[in-house]
Amino acid sequence: MIAEKAIVERLKKTSQRKIMEYKNILFSVEEGIATVTFNRPKVLNAMNYEVMSELLDAVTVCEKDESVRALILTGAGEKAFVAGADISQMQDSSVLEIQKMMELGHRTLWLIETMPKPSIAAVNGLALGGGTEIALACDIRFASEKATFGQPEILIGIIPGWGGTQRLPRLVGMGIAKEMILGGGQITAQRAYEIGLVNRVCVPEKLMEEARAFALKLAKLPPFALKMAKNAMNYGFDMSLDNANKLEISCIAQCFSTQDQKEGMRAVLEKRKPNFLGK
Repeated sequence: MIAEKAIVERLKKTSQRKIMEYKNILFSVEEGIATVTFNRPKVLNAMNYEVMSELLDAVTVCEKDESVRALILTGAGEKAFVAGADISQMQDSSVLEIQKMMELGHRTLWLIETMPKPSIAAVNGLALGGGTEIALACDIRFASEKATFGQPEILIGIIPGWGGTQRLPRLVGMGIAKEMILGGGQITAQRAYEIGLVNRVCVPEKLMEEARAFALKLAKLPPFALKMAKNAMNYGFDMSLDNANKLEISCIAQCFSTQDQKEGMRAVLEKRKPNFLGK
């Protein structure tokens, strides 16, 4: 991860040109929507340490750049979102090397999951292993009708290592998660929708259009309220109901410190659309 000072300098450039250059991903910002595209189509956008490092850098920029209001993750080409980890680079790794790679992945996906801005996975094809895990870390998942999901790690003698054993059961339930992880099978986009793994299934030609339309809707909403909503859900999920409700009370109370709360309620009373300023 690049240093804090370097992040600030790059943000200045980002706000001017709205594009940053990486080797393995494409990154752009338009109308407040950051789009990260995994760009290794020849290997089905497989992940390795370098790609994950670039993703962490891009997401860190998104978190710190106030002009970014939402994030979309997708894959280059027609075949894959992310087809898993790059096995050719993993097979001879030592225990310490794999632990370092897994820790990097967890740090990156935790940032995606917990940063104040909402994230959308636009899954355009294969999302296997790490691909499913990246999608799980996003707040919302849209899938092409051609998308396929799975945690096939067991078939090569390992287990999911970027949060799959933890996020998947929380999202779809323990029984279905064990079926997917222990069996190592793959499921269609329609099945993923049926079990609650994805929010929406789209025709391939409309996937990015629908993901972007929803991201633009989110981008127009008050950012602090979005942050508080995410905090209440993310951190309250594993609490007792009593403590989670106390967290919710704290989060809504903090919203009343913002100009956007005043503007939103005033707009309702004046029967007009609110003009949220992000303050």
